[in-house]
Amino acid sequence: MMETAPGIADGLIGAIGNTPLIKLQRASAMTGCTILGKAEFMSPGGSVKDRAALGIITAAEADGRLQPGGTIVEGTAGNTGIGITLVANARGYKSVIVMPETQSQEKIDFLRMIGADLRLVPAKPFKDPGNYVHVSERLARELGALWANQFDNLANREVHRLTTGAEIWAQTNGTVDAFTCACGTGGTLAGVAMALKAHKPGVRIVLADPEGSALYGWVKSNDLSVAGSSITEGIGQSRVPGNLANAPIDDAVRISDAQALEHVFSLLIDEGISVGGSSGINVAAAVETAKAMGSGHTIVTILCDGGARYQSKLFNPEFLKSKNLPVPAWMR
Repeated sequence: MMETAPGIADGLIGAIGNTPLIKLQRASAMTGCTILGKAEFMSPGGSVKDRAALGIITAAEADGRLQPGGTIVEGTAGNTGIGITLVANARGYKSVIVMPETQSQEKIDFLRMIGADLRLVPAKPFKDPGNYVHVSERLARELGALWANQFDNLANREVHRLTTGAEIWAQTNGTVDAFTCACGTGGTLAGVAMALKAHKPGVRIVLADPEGSALYGWVKSNDLSVAGSSITEGIGQSRVPGNLANAPIDDAVRISDAQALEHVFSLLIDEGISVGGSSGINVAAAVETAKAMGSGHTIVTILCDGGARYQSKLFNPEFLKSKNLPVPAWMR
């Protein structure tokens, strides 16, 4: 295999990962801490899910479950589907993506644009056989294809342990004191937590959870009951996915949509950083964690994806008003 020069990525695969940490000026100033966001929106597919896609596909290649010219099926809120489709394109596979029809139009359009065989299904709870995850599992069986199974496939958290967590440790020179992250599959939080705790057992791992998700209650009191709802996509759970089971989590914080949007809008207009709703939840949780720990600490979080993927929702005044959420000043 030909070696590439430093600074040259060997195809799409070589361009996934090694994202910068960005110091978030407002959040840092508010708390007296150094709050850093891992810029996963800079990944080739535009989100942190490129890492999971690559980890799942390479693991399946290594153990023989994925053969040349094969097909990969996945149920996704969008970003993992985008990552899988792009990595599949680069590796010579076909991809079939099952997604709830309630996800943003931008993600639907993008998946079709990049060549995914997209199957939209009604949004159903996980206990319903019509839930997108169950539909994708049945479809993979019918097609004789690889079911990526991002929620319970431990290759997801393992790639974050080996890459995201290792990068954060190296980039902060081991000064990281806490890490906050919301969970869909739990792969990012669990993998980063395992990597950081191996170096520094005292590092604080905080799960950030939106309304309508059971994970806050699970961490706090082992209670998986659900109340409320959120406009954020791809995060929150009514169950504990395999990737999250046994993860070393110290605490959880509940973040409202209004809190998340305050940070999304401020990052954009005050710092020029365009991110989606899950990043807003992550930054809000980092701010809460920093305030609880006191000044002088270094808190890292994930900037999961870019704001353009949610233009029709998060940056649509009519949509925001319909949900009784604040409209940013420049859009009024």
